[in-house]
Amino acid sequence: GIPGLCVGGKSTMSSVAVLTQESFAEHRSGLAQQQVKVTALNSEEENDPPTYKEAFPPLPEKAPCLEAAQEPAGPWSKIRPIKASVITQVFHVPLEERKYKDMNQFGEGEQAKICLDIMQKTGAHLELSLAKDQGLSIMVSGKLEAVMKARKEIVARLQTQASATVAIPKEHHRFVIGKNGEKLQDLELKTATKIQIPRPDDPSNQIKITGTKEGIEKARHEILLISAEQDKRAVERLDVEKVYHPFIAGPYNKLVSELMQDTGTRINIPPPSVNKTEIVFTGEKEQLAQAVARVKKIYEEKANSFTVSSVSAPSWLHRFIIGKKGQNLAKITQQMPKVHIEFTEGEDKITLEGPTEDVNVAQEQIEVMVKDLINRMDYAEINVDHKFHRHLIGKNGANINRIKDLYKVSVRIPPDNEKSNLIRIEGDPQGVQQAKKELLELASRMENERTKDLIIEQKFHRTIIGQKGERIREIREKFPEVIINFPDPAHKSDIVQLRGPKNEVEKCTKYMQKMVADLVENSFSISVPIFKQFHKNIIGKGGANIKKIREESNTKIDLPAENSNSETIVITGKRANCEAARHRILAIQKELANITEVEVSIPSKLHNSLIGTKGRFIRSIMEECGGVHIHFPTEGSGSDTVTIRGPAQDVEKAKKQLLHLAEEKQTKSYTVDLRAKPEYHKFLIGKGGGNIRKVRDNTGARIIFPTSEDKDQELITIMGTEEAVKEAQKELEALIKNLDNVVEDSMAVDPKHHRHFVIRRGQVLREIADEYGGVMVSFPRSGTQSDKVTLKGAKDCVEAAKKRIQEIIEDLEAQVTIECTIPQKFHRSIMGPKGSRIQQITRDYGVQIKFPDREENPAPVAEPAVQENGEDGGEGKDGKDADPSSPKKCDIIIISGRREKCEAAKEALQALVPVTIEVEVPFDLHRYIIGQKGSGIRKMMDEFEVNIQVPAPELQSDIITITGLATNLDRAKVGLLERVKELQAEQEDRALRSFKLTVTVDPKYHPKIIGRKGAVITQIRTEHEVNIQFPDKDDETQAQDQITITGYEKNAEAARDAIMKIVGELEQMVSEDVTLDHRVHARIIGARGKAIRKIMDEFKVDIRFPQSGAPDPNCVTVTGLPENVEEAIDHILNLEEEYLADVVDNEAMQVYMKPSSHEESKAPSKGFVVRDAPWATVNNEKAPDMSSSEDFPSFGAQVAPKTLPWGPKR
Repeated sequence: GIPGLCVGGKSTMSSVAVLTQESFAEHRSGLAQQQVKVTALNSEEENDPPTYKEAFPPLPEKAPCLEAAQEPAGPWSKIRPIKASVITQVFHVPLEERKYKDMNQFGEGEQAKICLDIMQKTGAHLELSLAKDQGLSIMVSGKLEAVMKARKEIVARLQTQASATVAIPKEHHRFVIGKNGEKLQDLELKTATKIQIPRPDDPSNQIKITGTKEGIEKARHEILLISAEQDKRAVERLDVEKVYHPFIAGPYNKLVSELMQDTGTRINIPPPSVNKTEIVFTGEKEQLAQAVARVKKIYEEKANSFTVSSVSAPSWLHRFIIGKKGQNLAKITQQMPKVHIEFTEGEDKITLEGPTEDVNVAQEQIEVMVKDLINRMDYAEINVDHKFHRHLIGKNGANINRIKDLYKVSVRIPPDNEKSNLIRIEGDPQGVQQAKKELLELASRMENERTKDLIIEQKFHRTIIGQKGERIREIREKFPEVIINFPDPAHKSDIVQLRGPKNEVEKCTKYMQKMVADLVENSFSISVPIFKQFHKNIIGKGGANIKKIREESNTKIDLPAENSNSETIVITGKRANCEAARHRILAIQKELANITEVEVSIPSKLHNSLIGTKGRFIRSIMEECGGVHIHFPTEGSGSDTVTIRGPAQDVEKAKKQLLHLAEEKQTKSYTVDLRAKPEYHKFLIGKGGGNIRKVRDNTGARIIFPTSEDKDQELITIMGTEEAVKEAQKELEALIKNLDNVVEDSMAVDPKHHRHFVIRRGQVLREIADEYGGVMVSFPRSGTQSDKVTLKGAKDCVEAAKKRIQEIIEDLEAQVTIECTIPQKFHRSIMGPKGSRIQQITRDYGVQIKFPDREENPAPVAEPAVQENGEDGGEGKDGKDADPSSPKKCDIIIISGRREKCEAAKEALQALVPVTIEVEVPFDLHRYIIGQKGSGIRKMMDEFEVNIQVPAPELQSDIITITGLATNLDRAKVGLLERVKELQAEQEDRALRSFKLTVTVDPKYHPKIIGRKGAVITQIRTEHEVNIQFPDKDDETQAQDQITITGYEKNAEAARDAIMKIVGELEQMVSEDVTLDHRVHARIIGARGKAIRKIMDEFKVDIRFPQSGAPDPNCVTVTGLPENVEEAIDHILNLEEEYLADVVDNEAMQVYMKPSSHEESKAPSKGFVVRDAPWATVNNEKAPDMSSSEDFPSFGAQVAPKTLPWGPKR
């Protein structure tokens, strides 16, 4: 354990006693800070410098009573402590014995895993901490036996193991083992070691002990004791107080070893870590008596010179007696290192042990200290509800530290887990009273505070807190006295707590409620169903359309993922903005397709029943009518209008159904639920809904199947009039019953068609199984040449699947392959983005389309790059003689399927071939059409979905070519010509704008026309919309008095007049020199020229001060209109008079302040000098040369301070 923390629960302190954990660590590593008296070098003592030993006293040796410190003697050691059922022990693993020394990983890695494992195994609770010397302290609490087990585990797994052997007679081994090995187990547990006893057939008598150093000592002691008891020789026990054991053992056990050798007796002294006082002697009678006598003699000698006494001191004063980091005590313990001083928590006394005369001196010193402290110190205790404690402490202790520093007191606030209300203030009596008053005031202020709970939906909490807490920081700065607490996100609570002075809380509440109202207003959300095929048009190229709508309507618009089945677009923002955005999105859809919108009036009370649970009912209508969108008004709006949107005929169909249903609902509505396996649903519905439509037409009832989102996938709902529902139920039940009746059937399929069914991991078969109630279709294994295909499933399903397979075979039989020749360069545009156009055609016409491989570098004579397997590649053998009119292999697209379908697909493909037209555009406009970095041309290409090619500049050609689908070409051509018109208009305007005018102005006036930082000229430029060019000073060739103005003619003339007006004013100006004492210049100019600027503005003049090093440092020039110059000069001269008086006074003061001349000539200081230093030779009394790098080597190179780009850190 740690010295000074004994297992029995009584806290004791070692000689340099400090109450903190760190000081244990310091004490252990011998670092207790010793007070060093450095002799002050006053002027009187200068002739007699201190000796080296006085200035740098050596560190004291380790106090010899360290071991004594671990077990206090005195009356207290006799009382048996009462054992608590839950005990806590602290074990210490020194750095050198730690198994895991990886410092970066404290709290993770192996060590933490092992601790968790030990806690689970033993049921004890472990807490780890690192001491200052990097040793590991482990606090273990729990039931005694759990703690013992845990300790054993800790030692075995966290401490590096040492081992030792102990020899005892072989016949004593069995007593160490005990009955059934219990004794040995108990011993191992108690000492946290592993004890290996040689087997009975092994002649060795050495017992091996493995564990920590401390554990080995204990185990060894116990084993020797057991052996001593069994020894036939005499045994005697001598009770000697623990304090005296080290004196008997001697340094490194030297004394006791000598004694054992001299007398031939075995003497067993318990190690310091074992809480026993008796020493056991074993040996022959006479020798034993001799040994006991010698030990008693040592004991008596020491006991007479050893005293234990106590000083009474209130326990609250103990920490002041100890002093900061043990400084006060250190003074005493340094003088009398043999005295051990012990403070016991909660007792009003201090115990001293040690040599009699030393104890008396120390006692006197402590008594004086106590007396002085009692006179100087006072304490007060106040009661403050513990919930306010953290507010009294303040953030990072700011509040409490301020009080401590201000009143020079120490304030002790109990830790949170104690839930105690008692706060104790100690220190100077007056300070204690003031601190008490202030703390009570603060507490009463807090009691007057009020706490208010605000209900704010949890979804807004993150927004209110803001990114990295920015927004909440603003609120807290606005209301610094209000404490705002948000609930933990995991608790799903909406309550935000505000606490502080009543009116501040009210203000903050209002502010936050307004903020929430804004958020609520901005989080209105509507969903707009839009046909999936139009989503890409709403997004626009590169997201342009959606971005524009988002920005202009100031809303957030979320589109479903491309691969999801959802059609709904969600718009979030202010209500009005959401409506506007929705309107725009619907307008795009309406424009793109033949979409009609119809409104039907249905009483609002029926809306819920028409929508059905979770919208199942209405969804079934929408799907049945080709996916139209039906929009009901929001609940509670009272509106009866239902909107249907979609292709015209579907809308009509849906309208009929809705009205029919509404009528039915009003008359009589009846529902029944049926259950059927989900794989049967597709079959019950039939291809394109054929089967279910038949049932509906026969009975007039509606049948609703679950969608993929529904939880219950087996539930089928039938709605309608009672008899219709019953009839439909009967039909469906019969169908389902049939499906449950599983049959097996087979059919013959020519093996050449098998591949079609099983390729792509059997996709065709999977589709058949999906569609026909999960029928299992098995084809024979490839290579068996059998044509028998077996089908297993419900009778009806098997029949339908057989029919479908027959149809597929017919299709395959009737399949033809045709070629469609389209030049390779168009293939990419035909395929469309990600092949979308081709996929559309294959779906629409049920054909397969194969594009040829690309020809790498199509040279006219190159051999065709691609040969299909099995093809002869006739012309490939002799490419040069190939018929030039025959199409190139890389241009042939192959289409396979039924003949009529293939033909239709071929036409569709040819319609996608881009066409090229030429448009004449004047060559000088080409660069404007292309635009900056090609942005102009790119925009047009995106807008019209065509490719526009501008000829290279060196060709000087006017012809621009446009390539694309025929439908897009006309639009593109019109758009291009419109752009040309715009550009020509701009060109004309540019010509008008480039009118030039020059005006002659003397260069000396140029700076005035330009103005400070160009202010005057910029104003003229912007006011008249012209460009004004001044001559370049460094260019000799330019006329230095010519200013050029460019712009529209009338603007240029107006700007010229403005400049000439300024010149006219400048020509009337005069310049005067005035003599001003240079000592007052700085004051007249002011900080950063503030004062002089004020004077210049006030008198409308320009004032120039001489440059440093000018021939006349007192000459100042003032320029401006004559009357202004006069006034300004008067003003400056008045200031000079006033400031000069101050200057003269200051100089007079300086004379008195100057040090007298004889002081200046004094010899430089000798620095810090000591006598008898190790470096001083006998005849050399000189102080060391501090500049010598040999005597005083430097510690490495000095690191240059890091320069930051933003200047020094503040």
